[in-house]
Order: sequence, then structure tokens, then C-alpha cells
Amino acid sequence: MTLYGGIRSWSLGLLLVVLSAVTLHQSVAADAPPTGAPSTSAPPHKAPGRPERGNYTVNNNGTICLMARMGLQLNISFNSASQNKTVLDVVNLQPNVTKSTGSCDTDKASLLLTVDGDKTNLTFSFLLNSTSDKYHLSGVSLSALWPDMSKPFLAENNSLEYLHGTLGRSYMCREEQTLDVVESLSINTFQLQVQPFGLTGDQFGAAEECQLDEDDMLIPIIVGAALAGLVLIVLVAYLIGRKRSHAGYQTI
Repeated sequence: MTLYGGIRSWSLGLLLVVLSAVTLHQSVAADAPPTGAPSTSAPPHKAPGRPERGNYTVNNNGTICLMARMGLQLNISFNSASQNKTVLDVVNLQPNVTKSTGSCDTDKASLLLTVDGDKTNLTFSFLLNSTSDKYHLSGVSLSALWPDMSKPFLAENNSLEYLHGTLGRSYMCREEQTLDVVESLSINTFQLQVQPFGLTGDQFGAAEECQLDEDDMLIPIIVGAALAGLVLIVLVAYLIGRKRSHAGYQTI
């Protein structure tokens, strides 16, 4: 095999590897089920699409102390009265019928979202480490009583480690992510930005992006660099081949 042929074959192989990696990443991201999602029967109605993004705030003596913008989707496993068995229902929170309240303290903050009176209450609890100036989502609780539930649904977990941020900055994750709360409850977030501590006025602080967003930005850079290298390799191979071709026609 000639040098030119070897370089061309290697270049083609590199291109195939890059394309395969991108395809595999997209396939895994789209098809992989949420970790810890409960295994139950199909939902009683068709699963909703992407939820609308809502704006939620908490006030402390007239001053905004917590802000959140996000689309929320609840995955709840409960006992169905109509089907007499456990079902998994997926429900989007509608911002126009969701009321936000809560509380703020020096190292603790909570966001309470109430839907349709008191039938659905979703609480997010945050903790701030005063030594490191780092905060995180430490707890989630949900109480609900929907028409098909045979009894009220209650779920709570106060040992979570999600949405890590720095005091005075907001946490942002544009990509969909799943917060596993308990076996019977997980929450999908969309275009999330939240800041529970260190707000100045009604504006978010500088955003700290999640790993999912960083990975999505990294893939195009890797692909672009690989394609640029591929073009350079093909160009060098062409110049070498052309030089050898000209040398073959030189008069002895």
C-alpha cells in the first residue's frame, strides 16, 4: 500500500470513528431511561410533551430571596382507583395555575409550588455551606391528591445532592435532567435556572452551567477539530501524491 493510500484509508477511518461517536452519544442520550425510575404499567393517559417554563420567586419582607425559572415534569407511581393497580403517570406543572411561596434563612431556603388549591404541593429545599459558600438542593417533598388516586400521595427525601452552586451565583442547566427523589417519584427539569442565596435585586447572578450543558458544547468542538485535522491530512496527502507524480515525469 502506498503512503498516499495509507493516509487516505486512515483519514476515512478517523471520519467514521467521529461520526460513530456522535451517533452513539445522541442515541444514548435519547434512549437511556432515567436512573431509578419506577417500573410500573403504562400511564392512564398519553404522556405530555415538553413542559412550559415557569418563573417562580420567594419574597422575604418584600425582597426577592429566591428565584427559579424552569419547566417541571412529575413522574409519579401511585395506586389507581380506576385500574386497581399501580400506574406511572407523567404530569407537567402548568405555571399559570402554580403559586410559588417559601422561606429564606441564612443557610436554608425553600420553594413551595402549589397547584389547584392544596391538591398538589411540591417543595424544593436548599442548604448553604457557610464555610465553602456552596449550596445544593438537599430535599424534595410532594403531596398530591388527584382524581384517580385511591389515596393521597406522599413522598419526601431530605438527603439529596443536586443542583450544586456557589453563593451569589445561579445554577443553570438547559438540558433535560432527572432528579430521582424516591422510587415512586422523579422530576424532570427543563431549561432550569435557580438561585436560592445571594440574590441582588430581581436578577440572577452569573450562571454556573451543569455538566450536561458542558458536554453538549464539547461535542461540536471535538467534531470540528477532528474534521479540521482530517482536511489537513487529506491536503498533505494530496501534496505528497502530486509531488511524486511530478517527480515521475522528470527527464533522466
